[in-house]
Amino acid sequence: MDRTVKAGKLSPQKLRGLVFDRLHQRRSDILLRPGVGEDSAVIDFGDEVCVISTDPITGATHRLGWLAVHVACNDVAANAAEPVGIQVALLLPEGTTDEFIGRLMADMDAACAELGIEILGGHTEVTSQVQGPLVVTTALGRAPRDRYVTSSGSQLGDIIYVTKGVGFEGTGILAADHRQVLTGQVDSVVLERARQFLDQISVVPEALAAARAGASALHDITEGGFSGALWEVLSVSCLGCEIKIADVPVLPETRAICDALQLDPLGLISSGSLLITAAPDVPIVEAVAKVGVRAYPVGRVTTSTRNLVLPDGSQRELSEPTEDELWRFLAQGRR
Repeated sequence: MDRTVKAGKLSPQKLRGLVFDRLHQRRSDILLRPGVGEDSAVIDFGDEVCVISTDPITGATHRLGWLAVHVACNDVAANAAEPVGIQVALLLPEGTTDEFIGRLMADMDAACAELGIEILGGHTEVTSQVQGPLVVTTALGRAPRDRYVTSSGSQLGDIIYVTKGVGFEGTGILAADHRQVLTGQVDSVVLERARQFLDQISVVPEALAAARAGASALHDITEGGFSGALWEVLSVSCLGCEIKIADVPVLPETRAICDALQLDPLGLISSGSLLITAAPDVPIVEAVAKVGVRAYPVGRVTTSTRNLVLPDGSQRELSEPTEDELWRFLAQGRR
């Protein structure tokens, strides 16, 4: 009997069994192929590589176009590639207004202007097959052939860093799209600050700065949050970690919203935050500070065991990611 799957990304096990294990065609000019923890493909273009990544926006409505551009470009930047442009597929429900489409495209254009990229084309359709607007963006970037970075580059002894704060995107989405649920539980000033997290959703500047400084691996922290991104990076490099939970940055706005909704900030979708690994002598904190971003050292890469050291000194093992905390919250609302 067929088994149904939960909302959200497929588990690593299902990705391997249902998707990756069924892909057999190979070309010699493909330098990085699909895999758990790898969000982009890298294609050999001679002296340069083309980095390409596709992402949908499914959990947000506020500033939908803005998010769609930045989330896709974050992925190619996490391979140390400079974004060049995006292609966009818009699938819109029946009843969509001209005003909504115009506002969506204006938001996308504003995000492109911030990044210095273009919308290269795509597809726009109104269809009865979707209940809400579905925006899928494909970002293209370029990098020198010998300077791109992957999620699998971590080395034993590397320091693990997180930029900005975990749960970054989820905090902004919850404050913007679900304010009515939080009103009375979280101060309005805190909610307004949290909503503005979406203005800082890009990791392009810090990813390129970290790559130039000598980062061994970069990974955009998206669905599954910090815990999911950490699991993916360690799985693809076949290594372990020791993380001090007290050092993992949870901003006050994220803490307030997660406490009110009983969510785990470490498992909350977090575009806008970047996971970095680098050798101890690589100046990551200083490099990203030059582009106005703070990086927090939270642990180190070890041989195999994946330990989270709790504030009381006890330890628990990092578990395989399951459902993102944002999807869990949305599912509770539907029920």
